[in-house]
Amino acid sequence: MLLENKVVIVTGASRGIGRAIAVASAKEGADIAINYWGDNDKSYGRLSAVEEVVGEIEALGRRVIAIEGNVADKETGVQLVERTVGAFGHVDVLASNAGICPFHAFLDMPASVYETTVAVNLNGAFYVTQAVANQMKEQGTGGAIVATSSISALVGGGMQTHYTPTKAGVHSLMQSCAIALGPYGIRCNSVMPGTIATDLNADDLSDTEKRAYMEKRIPLGRLGEPDDVAQCVVFLASDRARYVTGAALLVDGGLFVNLQ
Repeated sequence: MLLENKVVIVTGASRGIGRAIAVASAKEGADIAINYWGDNDKSYGRLSAVEEVVGEIEALGRRVIAIEGNVADKETGVQLVERTVGAFGHVDVLASNAGICPFHAFLDMPASVYETTVAVNLNGAFYVTQAVANQMKEQGTGGAIVATSSISALVGGGMQTHYTPTKAGVHSLMQSCAIALGPYGIRCNSVMPGTIATDLNADDLSDTEKRAYMEKRIPLGRLGEPDDVAQCVVFLASDRARYVTGAALLVDGGLFVNLQ
């Protein structure tokens, strides 16, 4: 139980990697505040993505609250902290995970696509981290912040010229926050997922030839799963990583180093 009795906020937690982080944290004994935005579809009588993950966490015997809000709005971070503290009394861990990647060519990219991507991925990470860090400082008991960066922080992508800079920014944000927040016992790290099969890239990976090509490039021979990333986040959030801050952990099956 690596996170026993800790309180974890996870942004972008209704689907994909965020959902996996929330569930993995609950399995390790944490109570969870999940943030989501625009996942209210209950068509065909099914539960929404939010209701599904809340039910899964409750089935594990842990407490959970769901808070809707766009992290690009500075007030969302403030509200996340206020509601989490109101429900659980404190905050121990932030998994800053919310992100978008609307693939688009560079030369004709609308300003709105670029600006929205920066607002969610980078500004959102900054605002939520700032709000949680202030709460952790006030508590005086330290804490852990783990941001979801990407292998895209280290490599380029012709259809990701708006996305890769934000993920490099998230990585850099955690490095600088590790320095700024270290005196308060707050550790800041990032994970850098490679090709993980999620809703975010489902359309892109629906091309069977492209999927096979990506799998061939990965030394471990398969695409990543959300839980592959979540387990690394849990480690970095736990006391087992008590002397780890300012670090970035590639979770990519060896994709980055496979240049041959």
